[in-house]
Amino acid sequence: MTEITGRHVFGIFAIGFGIIIGVNLTLAWNAVATFPGLEVKNSYVASQSYDKDRAAQIALNWDVDARLEETNLVVTFSKNGVPVKPVIESAVFGRATSVADDQMPEFSFDGTAFVAPIEAPSGNWNLRIVARSENGTRFQQRIVVRGET
Repeated sequence: MTEITGRHVFGIFAIGFGIIIGVNLTLAWNAVATFPGLEVKNSYVASQSYDKDRAAQIALNWDVDARLEETNLVVTFSKNGVPVKPVIESAVFGRATSVADDQMPEFSFDGTAFVAPIEAPSGNWNLRIVARSENGTRFQQRIVVRGET
């Protein structure tokens, strides 16, 4: 049996801390590399009209639903159960943590819902949609969409 010396203890500590530091650096690198970016350029400026914009959006009284049906993304806007057809200004369908899988769906209105062909493997997806009502009120929302698991 060999005797544990100061060099052995130092080696054990060096290897242990080396592993911890290596894992932390790897996690930090992946966090920065996959960060999708800022939502707004200046949060202070965006906050100045937040309450007014939110109140106007709530006043629309829209119910919005997004779901996957086979290879299509189906988005419905309704008010008191009646379908609404706003103008969709932008829509991004992607993962919450990365922009690598982002898709820009091309919607067509079928009389009750907006439908767009989409590629969505299993998992959680986000639909970030901006629409405008007939009276010009801007509506924006992030909707979580669950893919087949």
